[in-house]
Amino acid sequence: MTRVAVLAGGVGAARLLRGIVGVVDPAEVTVVANVGDDLVLHGLHISPDIDTVIYTVAGAIDPERGWGLGGETWQAMESVGRYGGIDWFNLGDRDLGTHLYRTQRLSEGATLSEVTAEIAESWGLGFRVLPVTEGALRTMVTVADEGEIGFQEYFVRRRHDVAVTSVRFDGSESCEPAPGVLDAIAEADVVVIAPSNPIVSIGPLLAVPGVRDAVVARRESVVAVSPIVAGAALKGPADRMLVELGHDASVVGVARLYRDMAATLVVDDADASSAAAIEAEGMTCVVRPTIMSEPGVTEALARTVLGVEER
Repeated sequence: MTRVAVLAGGVGAARLLRGIVGVVDPAEVTVVANVGDDLVLHGLHISPDIDTVIYTVAGAIDPERGWGLGGETWQAMESVGRYGGIDWFNLGDRDLGTHLYRTQRLSEGATLSEVTAEIAESWGLGFRVLPVTEGALRTMVTVADEGEIGFQEYFVRRRHDVAVTSVRFDGSESCEPAPGVLDAIAEADVVVIAPSNPIVSIGPLLAVPGVRDAVVARRESVVAVSPIVAGAALKGPADRMLVELGHDASVVGVARLYRDMAATLVVDDADASSAAAIEAEGMTCVVRPTIMSEPGVTEALARTVLGVEER
């Protein structure tokens, strides 16, 4: 059996995970999920990245939006908008059920880990989904000419169309890894850093005390997949954010961010010419198709990631 721990953000991580559970026993897979994007809205605790992972692997995700559930209706949000309430963060009627349940269970004293396990089990996924922490970790973004705002304000309300000058993970100093997180990383045969935004999807995980050290300790078994292809992010603002914060929006820039934590970086065929530069950063570079919207690529990429140590 191959034990796998996946450090995960949202869409890219969820797609890769769908391939991973197709090539290994799901019971051997643990997802350590970002909660820096979490927010409380309309009195409900919303965990976007956790839900995207669960919905995607369950085959229930809306394929066009890449978030939320398919076959949604929007009557609740239409009513909120009619009353002048906050309606810039869309919550479909079916999706609301998830947030209502999560909020109810948290109010009853359940932990976020317990609630997440219950939700994942209800979808019959067969693998573990762990929030990186049960503490109040929140990603805060400072944007030009405006100051610091919450991540969802930046990502959804501003449509990530404003320049970023800094990112901060509020509450990280007082957070602890959720139960099972450090053990999952320490005991995995392969630790995967998913193709998620290095700054605001993977960054919050590493900001939780003990998590970065745990990953560094497993460096030779850590495989990262670049979220940047030919200098651009396939989805979201990762490329622009990297540049705005002084990094290279390239696979070499990704290598520089991960070189202390991962021995191997998997990049797309489009970046084959950068392999030598990545090797110069002290990482093994594996070149394969990584755009998972094409048939067959997801499972093949998963096999590549999990088989790196045997090649």
